[in-house]
Amino acid sequence: MSEVPHLLLVDDERSIREPLAQYLTKQGFRVTQAADAESARARLNAYAIDLVVLDIMMPGEDGLSLCRHIRETSETPVILLTARSEETDRIVGLEMGADDYVVKPFSPRELSARIKVVLRRWSAGGAKQHAPETGSFAFAGWVLRTGERTLVDREGVSVPLSTGEYNLLHALVTRPRQVLTRDQLLDLTQGREAAAFDRAIDNQVSRLRKKIEPDAKNSSIIKTVWGGGYTLAVEVTRL
Repeated sequence: MSEVPHLLLVDDERSIREPLAQYLTKQGFRVTQAADAESARARLNAYAIDLVVLDIMMPGEDGLSLCRHIRETSETPVILLTARSEETDRIVGLEMGADDYVVKPFSPRELSARIKVVLRRWSAGGAKQHAPETGSFAFAGWVLRTGERTLVDREGVSVPLSTGEYNLLHALVTRPRQVLTRDQLLDLTQGREAAAFDRAIDNQVSRLRKKIEPDAKNSSIIKTVWGGGYTLAVEVTRL
């Protein structure tokens, strides 16, 4: 977990979500917002989230379904926001693996305190906040072996990667053809506290291109999306 915990706040009620996000930001958290389950899934895939604050009652996919998805795909802690009449939903949510719940109406101060308690508990237990991708990923004649943290070419020759280069490539191969902003890449590879400027990612991309691109000056594997960020523009096969 980073020194500045990154929260995902999921609530379809803007009048609740935005003031709460502002309050939690003032309390020292980094907050990303989502108005529905679909947006939340996208943000969970794009960022390294330390804890999810999740409203149960939402149109479309509800919070319980999203909680189940989170628990099946990661170990990210979840705090449910519930109404007083939703006792059964609270019980079901806890059985699904939610770490705590707060009953509406609640004070932002209470929620902040509960968030801190859950994060301390997870940190003390040494729990991983995100289940890492494992296995091997083949792309453009290369194979990234995550177990060994190595990159090999078609002949099986290993190409050395720094920790930063490996983390960057891993973030890209697990999200092929998805545009990742510099902020997202910083979050996924280093944590925002580790690098306060976007050029850190640009430098890593430049070094990585020199190792994997047929022509580093005319990139065909890692492409720049002007105004957006970077994308791995080739097919990836999970081995």
